[in-house]
Amino acid sequence: MQHTIKKLEKSELEITITVTPEEYQPQMEDAANRLSERTIVKGFRKGKVPYEQMKREAGEMAILQEALESIIQKTFYTVVKEQKLETIGMPKIDANKTAPGNDLIYSATVAILPEVKLPELTEIKVEKKEAIVDPKKLDETLDSLRGMQAKETIKKGKAEGTDKLVIDMDMLIDNVPVEGGQAKDYQVHLSEDHYIPGFNEKVVGMEEGEEREFSLGFPKEHYQKHLAGKTVDFKVKAKGVYTRELPELDEEFAKKLGQDSVEKLKEIINNNMLAEAKQKVDQKIEIGILEGLIEKTNFGELPEVLIDSERQKMFYELKRDLDRNGVSIEKYLEDIKKDEKELYEDFRTQAEKRAKAALISRQVAKEQGINISPEALAKEIDLLKKAYPDDKQTQENLERPEVQESIATTMQNRQVMQYLKEKILGEVPSNKSTKETPESK
Repeated sequence: MQHTIKKLEKSELEITITVTPEEYQPQMEDAANRLSERTIVKGFRKGKVPYEQMKREAGEMAILQEALESIIQKTFYTVVKEQKLETIGMPKIDANKTAPGNDLIYSATVAILPEVKLPELTEIKVEKKEAIVDPKKLDETLDSLRGMQAKETIKKGKAEGTDKLVIDMDMLIDNVPVEGGQAKDYQVHLSEDHYIPGFNEKVVGMEEGEEREFSLGFPKEHYQKHLAGKTVDFKVKAKGVYTRELPELDEEFAKKLGQDSVEKLKEIINNNMLAEAKQKVDQKIEIGILEGLIEKTNFGELPEVLIDSERQKMFYELKRDLDRNGVSIEKYLEDIKKDEKELYEDFRTQAEKRAKAALISRQVAKEQGINISPEALAKEIDLLKKAYPDDKQTQENLERPEVQESIATTMQNRQVMQYLKEKILGEVPSNKSTKETPESK
C-alpha cells in the first residue's frame, strides 16, 4: 500500500492512498459473504455462496462497491497510525479510481490538530484578588431567611418598605408577548433583590387595583439568554398589598433553622458566602490564565471542523438554557430576528476562543505528561453512577465510549488548570469548600 500526503490550507491534509487488488482481497471476500446473505442463489444457502459464484451472480463491481467502505476505513486508519497524524472529525473521501482487479486509488481530505507553541508561563500575569463577604449582603441574606417566616397581613394603601406586592404581569418586546413572560398573582418582596434589576423600584408605591406600564433593560449577562441585553416592556396590575412582620433575629429564630445561636447562624451563612466568593475569584483567575495564554500562544491555522464543533456545542448549550426557561429555539430566533445560519456566524469569535483554549489545555497535558489513568476514569464514572442510581438514561450514557472520553477530557482539563495555577500563581490552589446549610449543623 502506497500513499502520498499533501498539505492544504487551514491545517488540512490530502492523503492519496493506493491499494493493490491483493491487499483489498480480504475485504472483497467479506463483502461477497454479506451479499450472499441478501441474495438468493439457486443451489446455495444464504451466506454460503462461494466467492467465484458470487462474482458471476452479482458482478465483481457490485462486490467492490460493497467492500469499498471497509477497504477505505482499514487503509486510511493504517496510514494515520503509521504517520502518527492527529486527525479531527471524519475524512472527506474522493474515490479517484475504482475498477475490479486494478489498484484502488482514493483521496482523503482530513483536518489535523494545528501546531500549538506555548509561551513561557512566566509571561502570563494574573491578578489574584482576595475573596471577601460584603456585610451588607450578609444582612440581606439574614433578612431573606427571616422573610421566609414572616407573618403577612393585607393592608390598604401603598406598597413600601418590607411590604409584599401581588401583581399580574405581562412582558413584551416590540409589542410581542415574551414566551413565558406572563404571570398571575406574582409575588414581589420589595425589600429583597429582584431577578430583574430595577423592577422593585418601578412597582414601589402601587396600590390595589393600580396599573402601570414601564420598560427595563436586561443585563447582557442575564441568565435568561432570550432576554439578555434586551429592553422589555412591562404591564403590571396590583392585586394586593401585604405588610410583612419579620421574626426577631434571636436565638429562637436561629434554633428554627437548626442552629444553637444567632452567632452560629451568621458563621455558617458567612462561610457559605465566602465559599461562593472564593469560587468566583477562582473562576476569574482561570479565565484570566486562559485569556493570557490565548493571547501569547502561537497557533497554526484552525481547521473549520474544530470551530464548527465548538459552535455546535454553543448552539446546544443555548437550546438547553432556553428549554429550561420554557422558550423554543424557534421563538428565540424570531425574537432576535435571525436565522440559525446567522446565529452560527455570531458564535464564530467565541467558538475560536473556546477551540484555542481546548488546544492549549491539550498541549499542556501533552508536554507535562498529564494523563487520566483507566483506574481514575473508572472511579469517576462509578461516582457519577452512584449520584444517579435511578436514572436509567444516565447509567446507559455513562457506558458509551464517547461519553467516557468526554469525562476523561474534563478530568484532564481540571488537572491542567491546577498545574497552570501552581506555575503562574506560585501556589497550589486550595480545594473548593463544600457549602453548608443552616440546618446542617
